[in-house]
Amino acid sequence: MRVAVPALALALLSGPGFAQIGNPGFMAPDTRFESPGVPAPDQPNDNDKLFAQLAAEGGLAEVALAELASGKAQASAVGGFARRMVEDHSAANDELAGLAEKSGIPLPDDLNPEHAAMRARLEGLEGAAFDLAYMRGQIVDHQKTAQILIWEINSGQDGDLQRFAAGKLPTILERLQLARGIVDELSGVTGVTPARGAEPEAPDAE
Repeated sequence: MRVAVPALALALLSGPGFAQIGNPGFMAPDTRFESPGVPAPDQPNDNDKLFAQLAAEGGLAEVALAELASGKAQASAVGGFARRMVEDHSAANDELAGLAEKSGIPLPDDLNPEHAAMRARLEGLEGAAFDLAYMRGQIVDHQKTAQILIWEINSGQDGDLQRFAAGKLPTILERLQLARGIVDELSGVTGVTPARGAEPEAPDAE
């Protein structure tokens, strides 16, 4: 359903839960770092840790696939989109790495098997087939990214990571709409996104 993720984002961003930056996220604070009479600072809970790792995986993949697309894209719109992905996600990856290091959260430094397989498949495509496959993949990836950002905003405990998620969500939703428009153009279809499958569900640890 085309409007599901943006509609969900708007509903959550306008609700009272969005204002709870640094909220407990249903996790009790870690008291090991408390000093007598000194409140514990925002500390990452399990949701924060999973969010940071999933976001880092996605960011690494976005840059790797966009670098591939920058050299293989046939349509100028696809090449331009890919270059923006390299720029946007390289900066976001650096920012996330800094926040994760501050919170003691280890991040992956290579593509996960799913994204490695996606890159291998794209490497075997050329021309219009590559463009369409890459952009359809971008729709799916941006839907997933939007959901994990919303999930962190509402379920995290680390205020810096929540603010990171809240700051990146509007850009991700904008890029999602842009990707859908490019797919429509490539497919010669107006108002219909060819990407199939249900909306992604909340992330789970593997």
